[in-house]
Amino acid sequence: MSLGPTQRVFSAAKRLLKSLVANSETRLRLAVLELEEERARLLTLILLAGASLLLLLLGVATLTALVVVIFWDSYRLLAIGASAGVLIGASLLLAFIAAHQARQHTLLKETLKQLAADRALLEMRNDDEANRQER
Repeated sequence: MSLGPTQRVFSAAKRLLKSLVANSETRLRLAVLELEEERARLLTLILLAGASLLLLLLGVATLTALVVVIFWDSYRLLAIGASAGVLIGASLLLAFIAAHQARQHTLLKETLKQLAADRALLEMRNDDEANRQER
């Protein structure tokens, strides 16, 4: 039982539509996954920035206490100065990590890469079909 030309066109269009829907669904799932990853990265970035600011505040408070006690007896100054140094150093380290994470552009990177690969594949197929028709 052979199909007529009209039925073959409809069958080919139906297969093409199914393929496009399946491909679109895959790309949409990839985009959603990447958006979820970006949300998690943004939350981490916000938490790091908050922790950095909190430690900076504590460091400044400790440094202020150092200035207040600067004229007191001998070894308290070393302990207060070391505390302030550690807190401020930790704050700067976290701020550096947050700034590094903020510079990374990851939004939909894999989705865009996959779409580019799909486009290249389609262009290759079109070139192959054109070459076959020329022969």
